[in-house]
Amino acid sequence: MRPTDRVFVALDMPEIEGAKAMAAQVAGLVGGVKLGLEFFMAQGPAGIRDVIAAGDLPLFLDLKLHDIPNTVAGAVRSVAPLAPTFLTIHAGGGPAMIRAAADAAREEAERLGLPRMRILAVTVLTSLSDEDLTAVGQAVPAADQVRRLARVAHANGADGIVCSPAEVALLRRDLPADFTLMVPGIRPTWAAANDQKRVMGPRDAVAAGADHLVIGRPITADADPAAAARRIAEELGA
Repeated sequence: MRPTDRVFVALDMPEIEGAKAMAAQVAGLVGGVKLGLEFFMAQGPAGIRDVIAAGDLPLFLDLKLHDIPNTVAGAVRSVAPLAPTFLTIHAGGGPAMIRAAADAAREEAERLGLPRMRILAVTVLTSLSDEDLTAVGQAVPAADQVRRLARVAHANGADGIVCSPAEVALLRRDLPADFTLMVPGIRPTWAAANDQKRVMGPRDAVAAGADHLVIGRPITADADPAAAARRIAEELGA
């Protein structure tokens, strides 16, 4: 994998023109774009198609699906025509929900003749600290909860997980090499942490075992997003 292919730029915005412009600016400098709930709720599938066309980039569709298994399977089938490379569900939905999502992804890819989207299970959001988990009744360290959910995801057909940089090295020892670790909370030393509580620099995260990095504001909020993307690529050895 080329260093630049590791980076997915988080386009956390509702405006279609801004997202299209950003995708065009970073095309060729990153591995893809991440579009999530904020954009999807505002622009829908048509907006997703427009942004991907603007940059001709792989899609990480970050919807964090979490519902009963049948509903999640239906949602996976509904987004399959968008041909995302990755789609997120919540690992906390449990074994049956994870299996339903993985089965739906495989079946719909075969039906449509498209590459199979890879299902990533979100473990513990990078905005949550140990204290936050205790407040919602999960009185365990974040790392322990991530490890537990990662095992559930792997055992039930997910292709990988989303985890913070802090857990990458531990999880890489636990999980097979082909199990994808998608890692947000990436902040170069020259960027602000913002609302992320468990962060790491790009080079250190890859060295620990991350496969892909989700990077948003250090690129999108920069006065020159293309230059920021190049700077991160250089940090990764491009």
